[in-house]
Amino acid sequence: MYVLGRDETGSDSDGETSRDGVSDRDDVSNAHRPPHTARIGSFLARDGSAGATVGVDLDRPHAGVVFGKRGTGKSYTLGVLAEEIADADGVVPVVVDPMGVFGGLEAAGGRVVDPAVRPASIPPSTWPDLLGLDPASGPGSLVWRIVADAVDGGSSPSLATLREAVAGADAPAETRRAAANHLRLAASWGVFDADTPPVASLAADGDPVVLDLAGVPDAAASAVVRAVARGLYDARIAEDLTRLPWLLVDEAHAFFDGVAEPALRTILTRGRAPGVSLVCATQRPAALPSVAVSQSDLLVSHRLTAARDVDRLAEAEATYLAGDLASRLPEGVGEALVVDDATETAHTVRIRERRTPHEGESPRARRLSDAERQ
Repeated sequence: MYVLGRDETGSDSDGETSRDGVSDRDDVSNAHRPPHTARIGSFLARDGSAGATVGVDLDRPHAGVVFGKRGTGKSYTLGVLAEEIADADGVVPVVVDPMGVFGGLEAAGGRVVDPAVRPASIPPSTWPDLLGLDPASGPGSLVWRIVADAVDGGSSPSLATLREAVAGADAPAETRRAAANHLRLAASWGVFDADTPPVASLAADGDPVVLDLAGVPDAAASAVVRAVARGLYDARIAEDLTRLPWLLVDEAHAFFDGVAEPALRTILTRGRAPGVSLVCATQRPAALPSVAVSQSDLLVSHRLTAARDVDRLAEAEATYLAGDLASRLPEGVGEALVVDDATETAHTVRIRERRTPHEGESPRARRLSDAERQ
């Protein structure tokens, strides 16, 4: 097996790292999988057949990106990685699911949760931005101060408690009213609960956890991702989490454009030391910040056609990506160009089939009409 992200690949495959050769050691069963390795597929041989098995290192923390235009297999690949992480010891996948397509991971012992986070998990200075308030305005500065006072007091305040504090604050009536209305809006999102367990509890048992954000407003979803990303990082720093978490974020570009961005950036730049991995999947690579690509040591790209998206992929600035990158991207669904920074190589891979149901396929009118006739 060829292991991406592991520079001692040869020792895991007993010298059999040929991309085209197929042997008994390339069996698709987990019996031949090296420890702490995610089997994601196989090399795509020159004749179109499946070559040697390809895995991803799970022994160390990694930062990765999965690119691909709509319908080429981006979310599918993220699901394959989640399945493999769930099967490995010492690691745990936490999947951010903004489209509601990862529910099939329940078949692998996972659980889909309606995410809830503590209001105190969002820093006081971030609350004005979260609520669309100018932090220098009366309502914005009031919300900032009220949250800061509550958190500094060591409590885990509810939004109702924060509104009560706003009502009793020494501020003009119109300022208090505007601040209270914005906190009431936050309550309507349904993602804040002062009594919810710590974020570390999501990753305590090793089973996949899917944060179902389908239908959740953008600002609320970004708040959840901020709280979860920072919560996993802080739990590892405090040694409150014995497993190494892998945060898998689908449609990641949406979260780098909101209050989640600082927490995601922290994992990208400093997550390796405490052992937190981050994989960002998107159909819009150009909408990701450059740091998401430059800090990634694993890169999987399905088909891209927009020039700006191919340019963002090329920002890996690797000599082994030299040349016409667009021409190297595979055409077929489920095929991907995999860039391995550990060995400074790029390969074409066919992603393996999912073991759990994939719910990301687009509806077909033909199937609906056939069902009606039946």
